[in-house]
Amino acid sequence: MLPSSPLRIVFLDRSTIPPTTKLKELPFSHELALYDSTKPDEVIDRIRDADVVITNKVKLTGDVIAQAKKLKLIAIAATGADNVDTAACNEKGIAICNVRNYAVHTVPEHTFALVFALRRSLTAYRSAVQAGRWEESGQFCFFDYPIKDLAGSTLGIIGDGALGKATADIGRALGLKVLFSAFKGRDDMGMLYTPFERVLEQSDIITLHCPLNEQTRDLISDAEFARMKKRPLIINTAGGGLVNEAALVRALKNNLISGAGFDVVTREPLPEDNPLNEILNHPAFILTPHVAWASEEAIQALADQLLDNISAYVAGEPRNIVNSPTHNEHTSAHNAASQRGVR
Repeated sequence: MLPSSPLRIVFLDRSTIPPTTKLKELPFSHELALYDSTKPDEVIDRIRDADVVITNKVKLTGDVIAQAKKLKLIAIAATGADNVDTAACNEKGIAICNVRNYAVHTVPEHTFALVFALRRSLTAYRSAVQAGRWEESGQFCFFDYPIKDLAGSTLGIIGDGALGKATADIGRALGLKVLFSAFKGRDDMGMLYTPFERVLEQSDIITLHCPLNEQTRDLISDAEFARMKKRPLIINTAGGGLVNEAALVRALKNNLISGAGFDVVTREPLPEDNPLNEILNHPAFILTPHVAWASEEAIQALADQLLDNISAYVAGEPRNIVNSPTHNEHTSAHNAASQRGVR
C-alpha cells in the first residue's frame, strides 16, 4: 500500500527529456526530486527512500532494487524496459510501467527522412557543394552521386507493430510496394507476410521496426547481406544490435548495399571502437544520434503519458504495466478486475 504522506518521486535522468518539455502537475501530495543524470554509483542513495522512480536509461539492477525498501513503482520514460531487472521487481512486488505509441509519427517520418536523403544523395551533394564541386563542374548541375525515385520501389518492413504499420502507410502513399517480413525462419505466418529471405532478396529498401531481443540480435549480418540481390538501402531506427555493425561496414564497402541510415548503435553514445566510425564520412551512410523519437510533439506526449501512468497507479488503476509483480495490491486488484472484464 502506498503511504498517505507525500510520495517521494525521483527522476534519475531528467536531461534525457529536453528542458522545454513540460512535466504536468501530479494530482496528489508528493515530493519530486529531479536529477539531470545519475551515475551507477549514485543510484542507490537516490532511490533508497523513493516510493516511485522514473528512469529513461539509468539501469536498475537487482542489487540496487534490493536497497529501495519503499519502492512500489518504476515508471520508465520510454517503451523498452530492458534497463530494469524485471525478475527482481516481480519478487519484491514492484510494478514497472512504460510509455507506448507516442512515437507513431516521429519515427516513421525520421525513417523516410533517411530514405529520401539517401535515395537522392542529399548529404553527398551538400558536402560536394560546400567543397566547391559545383563551381568546378562549370555547368548548371553535376552528376557525381546517384539519384533514384521512390515510386515503384519495394519497401521491406521488419516489424509489424504500430511503427512498422505507420511506416507502411507512408510507403504506400509514396507509391512503394510494401512487404511485411515474417519472423526469420518461419514460413507459416500467412498471406500477409513475406518470408524473411524473400524480403531480403526483393526489397529496394529494408527498414527495421522490431524489438531487440535474443531472437533478433544480429538479425542481419554477413549471410543476410549476401542475399540482398537489389543492393537495398538499410534503415535502422529500432535498436542497436539488430544489424551486426561490422558486417554493415563490410557490406557498404563491398557494394552489397547502396546505403544505410542508422539512428541507433549497440552502445550509445558512439564509442571510438565501434566499426561504424570507419564509414562516418561515406557519402551513402547517415548516422543520427538516436533522435528518431525526439520530435517536440512526441516528447511532450511521452512526458504526459509518463506522469499519467504514475497518477493512474496512485489512483489504484495501474496501466501500461510490463511485469507481473507479486504482493502488489494495486496491480493485483487491477489484474483481477481485468479478468472480470472490469476496468
